[in-house]
Amino acid sequence: MIFQKNRVVAGDYIGKSVYPPSLFVSKHPTIGNIELSNKTVASYELIDNTHRKSALSGVFRALVGKSIFGNAGMLAGAMTAKNKNVYTVAINFLSGERSLLEIDDEIYKAIIRSCF
Repeated sequence: MIFQKNRVVAGDYIGKSVYPPSLFVSKHPTIGNIELSNKTVASYELIDNTHRKSALSGVFRALVGKSIFGNAGMLAGAMTAKNKNVYTVAINFLSGERSLLEIDDEIYKAIIRSCF
């Protein structure tokens, strides 16, 4: 499954972006942005926390490794790619709407703070 960074992947508002600094689901055609806070969210649940390798980091490190150490360096460089945490979070809004989000560390930590 391809990570769609900071997006609603299922339910209400599918395809919409989630962004900080104050957390919002991006502009809805009729009601504007939806704040993600204890004022609008009834509950949230962590469904999955996946560690994925950063593709861009892996490619860059592989190229640097190959240029310095050849094919063995390429393999070593690719294997040292940075890890990314991807969180799948179910949000239940006070209005009864529900959304499934795929978000990064920054957004996940902000949701915990703002919904506490």
